[in-house]
Amino acid sequence: QVQLVESGGELVQAGGSLGLSCAASGGTFSSYPISWFRQAPGKEREFVAAISRKGGNTNYADSVKGRFTISRDNAKNTVYLQMNSLKPEDTAAYYCAARSSGSYYATYPYDYEYDYWGQGTQVTVSS
Repeated sequence: QVQLVESGGELVQAGGSLGLSCAASGGTFSSYPISWFRQAPGKEREFVAAISRKGGNTNYADSVKGRFTISRDNAKNTVYLQMNSLKPEDTAAYYCAARSSGSYYATYPYDYEYDYWGQGTQVTVSS
């Protein structure tokens, strides 16, 4: 069983930066494609960014492309999301998700493709 714990969410002003972390325990972390999703109040959960098993491939939602960067350190069992030029519309609970299997370079942008989820961390961007 894989456990995921997100951290780093907080209140930040528009235009600012924030880094989120997702620490994993259990299983073989380097085998798992990982994604970040977010959900704002009253809205559906949406894809933010994905990274392949070894980090060789990444994928981003159009709304965050050029502003957010996903990375991973398999030695530390951790995935990161660096968020720059934050906007009020980035306000949401951010979740990391792990898929228990995947092709070497594949990324998976749909939430139903994931087996494990963290509890979320709140990011609030003030205008």
